[in-house]
Amino acid sequence: MNSIEIDKDRLYNLLPYVYKLRDAEQGEPMRELLQVISEQVSLIDQNIAQMYENWFIETCEDWVVPYLGDLIGYTPVHEAGEPSKLLDQEGQLKNKILIPRREIANTIQYRRRKGTLALLEQLANDVAGWPARAIEFYKLLAWAQHINHLHMHRGRSVNLRENAALNKLNSPFDCLAHHVDVRRINSSLTQDRFNIPSVGLYVWRLKSYSVTEAPAISLEQRNCYTFSVLGNQAPLYTHWQPELESTEIAGPLNLPMPVSRFDFTELTSIGKVFKPRASSIYYGADKSIIIWAENWPEKGPMQPIPREKIIPADLSDWNRYRPLNDTVAVDPVLGRILFPPNHPPKSGVKVSYYYGFSADIGGGEYSRTLSQANEAKIYQVGLGAKLKTITEAIEKWQADFQKSNVDIESQKYKDGVIEITDSGLYEEPLKIELLENQSLQIRAAVKKRPTVLLSDRPEQFMVTGAPGSYLTLDGLLIAGRGLEVDGPIAGIVIRHSTLVPGWSLKPNCDPTQLEEPSLEITNTNPCITIEHSIVGSIKINIDEVGLDPLRIRISDSILDATGTDCDGIACEAIGAFGRTIAPAVLEVKRSTVFGHMDIHAIELAENSIFMGKVRVARRQLGCMRFCYVTPNSRTPKRYHCQPDLLEQQAEGDLKHRNSIASKDEIEKVRINARTYARPQFNSMRYGQPSYCQLAKYCPEEIKRGADDESEMGVFHDLFQPQRETNLCARLEEYVPSRADVGIIFPG
Repeated sequence: MNSIEIDKDRLYNLLPYVYKLRDAEQGEPMRELLQVISEQVSLIDQNIAQMYENWFIETCEDWVVPYLGDLIGYTPVHEAGEPSKLLDQEGQLKNKILIPRREIANTIQYRRRKGTLALLEQLANDVAGWPARAIEFYKLLAWAQHINHLHMHRGRSVNLRENAALNKLNSPFDCLAHHVDVRRINSSLTQDRFNIPSVGLYVWRLKSYSVTEAPAISLEQRNCYTFSVLGNQAPLYTHWQPELESTEIAGPLNLPMPVSRFDFTELTSIGKVFKPRASSIYYGADKSIIIWAENWPEKGPMQPIPREKIIPADLSDWNRYRPLNDTVAVDPVLGRILFPPNHPPKSGVKVSYYYGFSADIGGGEYSRTLSQANEAKIYQVGLGAKLKTITEAIEKWQADFQKSNVDIESQKYKDGVIEITDSGLYEEPLKIELLENQSLQIRAAVKKRPTVLLSDRPEQFMVTGAPGSYLTLDGLLIAGRGLEVDGPIAGIVIRHSTLVPGWSLKPNCDPTQLEEPSLEITNTNPCITIEHSIVGSIKINIDEVGLDPLRIRISDSILDATGTDCDGIACEAIGAFGRTIAPAVLEVKRSTVFGHMDIHAIELAENSIFMGKVRVARRQLGCMRFCYVTPNSRTPKRYHCQPDLLEQQAEGDLKHRNSIASKDEIEKVRINARTYARPQFNSMRYGQPSYCQLAKYCPEEIKRGADDESEMGVFHDLFQPQRETNLCARLEEYVPSRADVGIIFPG
C-alpha cells in the first residue's frame, strides 16, 4: 500500500479560530479528539487510493495479481507448484515466480503475436526472468535449394577459412549446415536439435555483475595482470542490454554471455594490411571492458588506454607471448592483461569489467538494503572521502568516542559505521578493539564491492570484543587471511560478503590454503550470523566447560571447506582445534556446505545440501528437513531428507518384487540409490561463474527436493524448477503450429 503522510491536524485546521482559542483555554481536548479522527480518515484515504491502484496490473498489490489474471482467462501452471499461502518473504518470492505480474500484463499481446519467433524470447523474459535467444533449426539443415529460390543466409557448408562461422559452431549463433536428426528436441528420452519441426530456446540463468574501476593484480612479472583482484582466471562477460523492440531476435549484446576472443577482435585495414584490435562494441566507456593506466603509453594521469592499443590475444602461456611496443594484449576468456616487457605500467592498472554468477550473494555491485543503529556515526572511506584507509576510520571513530567524554550508555559514538565508497583494493591489517556494548559495521556502499587484502601473517584481521559488543561485515570481499575473533564479544554478523575459501586463489581457481579457516573463534562464544555470503571453514577454540556452545546461524550462503586431505576425506567445514567435537549449535537454512562437520548439535537444518559427513553429539536436539545429507552421517531426526527417501523407496520396490530378498540384495539397491541421489554441480570451485550451480543431470530429487519443490541449497530462492516448468507450459501454448520447442541451457 502506498503510504500517505498523515496530517493529524487536518480536521483541526478547518475549525474557525475562535474555537481553537476556546479549546486552548481548556487544554485542547477537542484537538486531541480530532487528531484521533484524522488518523482514521487518513487510513480510509489510503485504502481508497489503493483500491483504485488495484484496478491496474502495474500498480496493484501482489494478492490482486491472480484475480486480474482470472479476468483475462490466465491459467496458472499447477505442475510448477501451488502458490504459497504464507505471507513471509520466501512465500512472496515463490508466488511472484508462479504467477508473474509481467506475464499477466502482456497475455493479450501474447495471444495476438502467437506463433512468432520473437514472442518465445519475450516469454522467457516475462515468465522465467531469463534472457533468451530463439532458433528455428530447420534453417540450419543441409538441403538442396532450388536454383530460382536461393536462401544464401541459411545453413551453409563449412568453409575452413571462415573463422567467424567456425567460432560459432554449435553455439546459439551457429550459421553452418547440419545433417537432419529425427530425434525430437522436446523428447524426454534422447534429444537433438536439427530437425524440421525443432525450435530451440537458449536461455541464460547466469547473470553478469559489474566491477567498476577496481585495481588489476600484477602476477609473475611487472607486465602481467589479471582482471580478477584475486589473481585467478575469470572469463569476462558482456554488459548486456535488452532488445529495443519486442520483435527483434536477441544478439550477442542482448545476452549475458562470456566474451570470446574472436568476438573481441576487430580487424582494421591499414593500407593493404589488416591488423587486429579490440572491438568497439565491447571495449570502451559504458561497454563491457575498459582499462586505465597512468603514464601509459605516454606520461599523464590515470586515463583509459585507447582502443587502438588493445590487441586481443590468447594468453594461456603468457610467459612466451610478447606484445608489440605501445600495445596491450588482452585475453577476455582468461581475464588476463599483458603489457610489453620493456614498457610496463609504473603506477598500477585499473579495470572495469563484468563477471558471471548465479545470484546476489557474496558481495557485489548489486542493490542491497543497508541498515544501522539510529545514533550510529558514519565514516566514509575511499574515493572522494576524507579518510583513505579503513584503519584511519577505525582510529577516528575510537578517538571521537574518547573525546566525547561520556559514558557508554549515552549512545553518542557508541555505534560506528565505516562505509567504503568505491570498489578499490585495501591492503592493510585490521585490528579492532570493541568496548562494552559498542558495535562496529564495516560495509560497502550500495553498488560497490571493495576488496580487503590481508597479508599471509598472523593477526592480520583481529577483532577483540567486550560484553555486549557486535561486529558486522557487509558487502566486502576479504582475501589473504581469515577473521580472528577473541574476547567476550556478543555477536558477529557477515552479510552479503565473501571470506575467500582457502584465503586466496591460484590461477586455475584452486585455493592456496586448503585447510586454513576463514573464521577463527577463540575464548568466546558469540552468536555468528552468516547471510547471503560465501565463507570458508570455521574453527572454534573455546573452553567447553566454562562457556556454552556458541550459536551459528547460516542462511542463503555457501560454507566451503575447499577440498580434501591426503586421505581423501573432506576438510572440516566447522571444527575445533585439538578436539573431536566443535562446541557449536548450528542452524542452517537454504545453504550449501562443502566439508564434514563434527559439532555439538544441529538445532534446525532445512532445504540445504551437506556434501560431507555430519556428526553431532546430541542427536535428541533439533531436526533436519528436506536436506541432502551424506550417507553414514550421525544427525538429529531427519524428515524428507535424501538419500533416505530414495533408499526406502528402492528397498520397498525390491521387496515388492521379491519378498525373500537377501540382505546383500537390499544393501546393493540402497547403495545404488545413494549413488544416484548425490548432488551434481557444474563447478565446486569459488571463482568460476557456475560455482555451486546444480548441473543439468542432477537428480530431480535434489533439484525439486525442498519443502516448496524448489531446489535444495544456496540457490533455493531462485525457484529455477518453477521457472522452467512455467516456461515449458507457456512455450507449448504459443509455439508455432506443428513445431516442437525445447529449452537449451548453454554452457
